[in-house]
Amino acid sequence: MYFNSQNNQNNTYDAIVVGSGISGGWAAKELSEKGLKTLVLERGRMVKHGDYPTANMDPWDAKHRGKVLQEEIEEHYPKQSRTGYTISQYTKHWFVKDSEHPYLEDKRFDWMRGYHVGGRSLMWGRQCYRWSDLDFEANLKEGIGIDWPIRYKDIAPWYDYVENYVGIAGKKEGLAHLPDGPFLKPMELNVAEQYVIDRIREVYDDRILTNARVANLSEAKDRGACQYRNRCIRGCPFGGYFSSVSATLPDAERSGNMSIRPYSIVHSVIYDPKTGKASGVRVIDAETKEEIVFNAKVIFLTASCLGSTQILMNSKSSTFSEGLGNTNGVLGRNLMDHHFLISARGKVEGLEDYYYKGRRPGGTYMPRFRNIDSQSKMKDFVRGYGLQGGGGRGAEWQQSIGELKYGKDGKEQLFKPGGPWTYGMIAFGECLPYEDNIVYQDSNEKDQWGIPLLRFDAEWKENELNMRKDMKVQVVEMLEKSGLKDVQLNDRMSYPGLGIHEMGTARMGRDPKTSILNQWNQIHNVKNVFVTDGACMTSSGCQNPSITYMALTARACDHAVKELNRQNL
Repeated sequence: MYFNSQNNQNNTYDAIVVGSGISGGWAAKELSEKGLKTLVLERGRMVKHGDYPTANMDPWDAKHRGKVLQEEIEEHYPKQSRTGYTISQYTKHWFVKDSEHPYLEDKRFDWMRGYHVGGRSLMWGRQCYRWSDLDFEANLKEGIGIDWPIRYKDIAPWYDYVENYVGIAGKKEGLAHLPDGPFLKPMELNVAEQYVIDRIREVYDDRILTNARVANLSEAKDRGACQYRNRCIRGCPFGGYFSSVSATLPDAERSGNMSIRPYSIVHSVIYDPKTGKASGVRVIDAETKEEIVFNAKVIFLTASCLGSTQILMNSKSSTFSEGLGNTNGVLGRNLMDHHFLISARGKVEGLEDYYYKGRRPGGTYMPRFRNIDSQSKMKDFVRGYGLQGGGGRGAEWQQSIGELKYGKDGKEQLFKPGGPWTYGMIAFGECLPYEDNIVYQDSNEKDQWGIPLLRFDAEWKENELNMRKDMKVQVVEMLEKSGLKDVQLNDRMSYPGLGIHEMGTARMGRDPKTSILNQWNQIHNVKNVFVTDGACMTSSGCQNPSITYMALTARACDHAVKELNRQNL
C-alpha cells in the first residue's frame, strides 16, 4: 500500500500516542505535561467530556424502552452482544458494529470494542486492584512462560501516583498479596453485604471479604463525586468515575502541548534502518481513506492489546519481516484473558426491616485465597481467582405482574420495600500464558481500509478448567456456610475475550529472544517505541488489570522523557 508522505514537515511532533483510552490518556497527559509536543491519534470519532447523549435519559425517553430489536442485534452486533455488557439504546453508540468492523475466529473469542476518543475507559467496570510479587514472581517460580522483568517495588510508587490522581474508593486490609493504596473513603456497604462479610470472617481464617475498590469518587476531587446513579457506562457528566475523557485528556489539553486527531487509523510504525529507530507512523483517514505520515521522536502504542498488536504486525520492513520487533515469533502469542461466569446467589434472611439508598457502583471483593502459601496450595491447578460480589433487595415476584398492581392491593404494594435480600458472588480466574493461544492476521480477509483482519485461536486449557471446578464448589460452600438460604449455582462457560481483559501478545521480558518489550515497555531493538497497554503483560493475574496499565504507562513516560533528555532516543 502506498502512503502519501508529502508535507511531512508539517506533521512532526515530539511524541505520538496511538489510542486515547485508559493507557493512551495517561500517555497523552504525562508526555504533554512534561513538555513534549504530543499528537494523539484515535481511530474513532471525537468525544469530549459531556458528550454523553443518553446520560440523563429515563426508560420512557428511549426508543423501545431502551431495548435494541433482535433484528438489529443479529445484523450489526452479533459478537458485541456476546460480551458482558448489554447492547441497548443507551449504550450502543459506544460499541462498534460487527458488520463494519469484522474479525475472524478459529475458536470463539468475544472481542468487545469501542472506537471513539476515550475508548473503553468510558465503558470499563472500574474495579482497581494492585498486583503484588505473588503475581510478578509466579512465572519464574513455577517455570511457566517467562519471568517478568519488574517486581512490585518497581511499580509501587507508580501505583501511588496514578491512584492519587484517579481516586480509588476502597478499604485498606493490609494484605501482602493485594497491596493497599491511597484510597478515598470506601463506599458504604448495604446490610446484606456487611452480613456476609461478618460471616466470612467468623467461618474462614484464610480469606477475607472487603469493599470493592473502584475508580468512582466517593468524595469530590477536581471532579464531581459519584452520584450513585449506576449509569456509568453511558458516560458521567459529573466526572464521578475516571475516564480519559473526563480526566487525563483534559489535563493534557490544558498543557497546551497536545493535539488530538480523531478518525485516524494507524496502519503501521515506520522503521528507519539507518538510525535503528522508528521515525513515525502511517495513518489512514477513516472517513476519506487519505494516507498520511506523522513523524515523532518517540511513539507510544496504547491502542488496546489487540489494536497495538495488529499495528506491530502491519509494521513490516526488510529488518522486521514478521512485524516490528518480532525477531523471535513471539508477537501475537500468549494471548490471555480472565475466565469467569461461575457464580452463586442466595437469600439473606432476617434483614427485612432494612433498605438502601442510591445505586452504588461497587459491592464487595474477595482476593485470591488459593496457592498463596504452602497451606493454600492446590494439587490440580496453579494460580487462583478472586470474587466480585454484591447484595440487594429485589421485587417480589408479584410486583412484576401488571394485573396485581391495581386497586387497594396495588397501592399498598407500592409502600413495600420489595422482596428478600440476596447476595451473590462471581469468580474471576487467572489464565496462564500459552504459546499456542494466538491472534494472527488473515491475509485473505481485509477490512474496508485494506488492513488484514485479525483471527483468533485461543482457548482455556487444563489449568483453567481445573480451577473452574474449585470455583463451583467454593462459591456455593461460602454462601451456605455464611447462612444464606436457597443458594443457587450459575455455571456458564465464558470464552476468551469475554472478561474484556485481553493481554500478553507483545509481552515484557528480560531476554530479547523470548519477549518483545524490556522492563521499561520499550521494544527491545527499537528503543523509541513503547507499548503500555494489555499487550505488554507477561502473565494475567486474576485482578482487573487497568490500574496496572495506568501505572506502567506513567512509569514508561517518565523513562521516555528522561531518555530523550539524555539524547538516548
